[in-house]
Amino acid sequence: MLIPAYNEEERIGHTVGASWEIPGVAQVLVVDDGSRDGTARAALESGAQVIVLEKNRGKGGALNAGAGHLKGDILLLLDADLGKSASRAAGLLGPVIDGLADMVLAVLPKTGKKAGFGLVRGLARAGIRHFTGLDLEAPLSGQRAMRREVLTGCLPLAGGYGAEVDFTVRAAMLGYRVMEVPVDLFHRETGRDLGGFMHRGRQLCHVARALYVIKKNSGLRTQNPDPHSGF
Repeated sequence: MLIPAYNEEERIGHTVGASWEIPGVAQVLVVDDGSRDGTARAALESGAQVIVLEKNRGKGGALNAGAGHLKGDILLLLDADLGKSASRAAGLLGPVIDGLADMVLAVLPKTGKKAGFGLVRGLARAGIRHFTGLDLEAPLSGQRAMRREVLTGCLPLAGGYGAEVDFTVRAAMLGYRVMEVPVDLFHRETGRDLGGFMHRGRQLCHVARALYVIKKNSGLRTQNPDPHSGF
């Protein structure tokens, strides 16, 4: 299991502890992405193996840094702020273990809290559909299970917040089966304040950049292209 973490001192201990409750988990690896708080210490105290990056590389960079240290044939990627709900990520493993999918993405329950206006999610969803034909409900989900070869075949992932979209598109284009399942996971959501809008602005830029690079490098015809997607 791989958990990228940045300034998550308050939650990472609960996330790691709950991750160990998932049946069959033999490794919990936390990549401390240049945190300025006690994230690394809290993760270690909760039983995780920890890699500390001196400088913040963004989510994609943290995933790339940790991927080569993972063990096992079936892998889990989780966000650091899931807290005690992380144990429910066990629901992602079944379709991979049973051979029904190569990569499974979690669809989290709606909280009813007003966040952004859906621009980032809309761009991610349209981009994935354009390149792969997949119409996903949770295109930005960081909670996913996969066979080892899916992750290794898609490395390195795009930097920053473009990692998930890049990962999904490249996995599907390589012929891996991607599935979504609803899982009762909960993480911190950004609101409609300045910090929240700045966060989503960075996400939008990173997702757009990842999709641009995919388009530039692929040179392939898409499945079921959407003429209105703008790509």
